[in-house]
Amino acid sequence: MAEIRRIGILTSGGDCAGLNAVIRAAAFRAIEGYGWEAIGIRQGTHGLLARPVEAEALDLAMFSGTLMRTGGTILGTTNKGDPFDYPLSDGSRADRSEEVIEGYRLLGLDALIGIGGDGSLAILRRLAQQGGLNLVGIPKTIDNDLAFTEVSIGYASAVEVATDALDHLQPTAASHSRVMVLEVMGRDAGHIALDAGIAGGADVILVPEIPYRIEAVAAKIEALKAQGRNFALVVVAEAVRTESGEPVTRRQGGGTVTYGGIGDYIASRIAEATGAETRITVLGHLQRGGMPSARDRLMASIFGVHAVDLIARGAFDRMVAWSDRRAIDVPLAEAVATSHRIDPQGPLAHTARGLGICLGEA
Repeated sequence: MAEIRRIGILTSGGDCAGLNAVIRAAAFRAIEGYGWEAIGIRQGTHGLLARPVEAEALDLAMFSGTLMRTGGTILGTTNKGDPFDYPLSDGSRADRSEEVIEGYRLLGLDALIGIGGDGSLAILRRLAQQGGLNLVGIPKTIDNDLAFTEVSIGYASAVEVATDALDHLQPTAASHSRVMVLEVMGRDAGHIALDAGIAGGADVILVPEIPYRIEAVAAKIEALKAQGRNFALVVVAEAVRTESGEPVTRRQGGGTVTYGGIGDYIASRIAEATGAETRITVLGHLQRGGMPSARDRLMASIFGVHAVDLIARGAFDRMVAWSDRRAIDVPLAEAVATSHRIDPQGPLAHTARGLGICLGEA
């Protein structure tokens, strides 16, 4: 195995809380633990496409006590511009993957730590396989849908934000006798909705993994009324579809289509079915930003140190993961090939039902 002297670190995909804590941990372990150089690459793979490459040496003086408490990523990130199908200014597309690989070589890197979700890690792995790059992945996604890890960076903070929102919505719901609908992120999985809904005392939780009927939701709200309750809290993941199975989306600038609007749909249907006054709150990117929770800082520190240790062992094409209360590593190819979604019969869904929470089922 070639001697390691210099490693690169980049963040890719959507931002989330805890990324700076990962960068800090990886840099500390590389510099103090092994005497290596640590290079921060800016704007994900876009930084490796730039000439000169957009990167800077990381040193311990940068990592003051405030950095691990800061949201976002000091390196910047991108969730656009797949280097294998890169959009050009004239409207055409090109394969620029070799330029990314060249950028890695221009920096004189011996290994790369990529911090990303399933999509960005899949792209990084493809680049690594094509160019013979030494890659270790760290999972980050507020959706917590990466396979083979119980936890991803950013998830705990997102759940905290959603739970806090329910804590704020409950008093105003009770004051005005309303049904409050909270729409949370969850591109393909409903983990945020389910966890925050249980923690925040929701009455109804709708997730994409469990089919629902508005009649069941309305029956739950009517049952609460019969018990003397004058309000209800409903949490819905953004990827939940209409009753007819249609996704609710919005077209953004540049033609990008994103989820958004299911909360309005559910609130309207509840109002029609029950006559209740409804209000909708969409958390959106509030779940990505802000100060990372203690749990995210802890997992970020564990993952960053473990990723550097994998490099020291020559264990590449692996992803750091958390399982059974310890850090492990799994094949990166397997981690990005499948997703971790809610098990409708799993312990959290069972807990929700046991608490009398309606999951929309008949």
